[in-house]
Amino acid sequence: MAQSLLPFVLFALVACISPGPTNLLILAHGAQRGLRASVAPILSGCLAAAGMVWVVGLGLAEVLLQHPVAQQLMSWLGVLWLSWLGWQLLRSAAAPLHGTQRARFGAVSAATLQLINPKVWMMAIAIIGVFAAPGQPVWQLALIFLIIALPCMTAWALLGVGSARWLQSPQRVRRFNQLLAWLLIVSAWSALLA
Repeated sequence: MAQSLLPFVLFALVACISPGPTNLLILAHGAQRGLRASVAPILSGCLAAAGMVWVVGLGLAEVLLQHPVAQQLMSWLGVLWLSWLGWQLLRSAAAPLHGTQRARFGAVSAATLQLINPKVWMMAIAIIGVFAAPGQPVWQLALIFLIIALPCMTAWALLGVGSARWLQSPQRVRRFNQLLAWLLIVSAWSALLA
């Protein structure tokens, strides 16, 4: 594992810090609710993704690869749900940043999003396919991934917290929410079409 640790860490860092549906929603949540309120979704999202690496390493990858229809169904369900979330963000684009009518992006939502996110499944399969060494406990890869994912997703929440200072006018809030909504929709569909 030692010789493949650095490439794995770099891969995990890029996978965790790059824009994706969960990171974009954590960004929006951080802007709307602050860092303290974002801790639970960050933890659950990171734990769910690390859990997926572990489960895929235990053999789920083989099952998914043997059943391409199940893969496609999961991908389509994930993209449709992410598109719905993007649509909801577009519809509420002009709502006040700290308004009470906004739905919370909580721990369950973050974990569920990871479970249906095609990008996370592809990443978990890639980790096991490329970095898992024979005889290596899969939990080690999952734990290292978790350790990398936590500060990466926290950085997105902090970016949201920092952007809240800039989002003082209704026009800026509307543009910010519209941008996040479109990025969410594009990232979901690009993962499916890739």
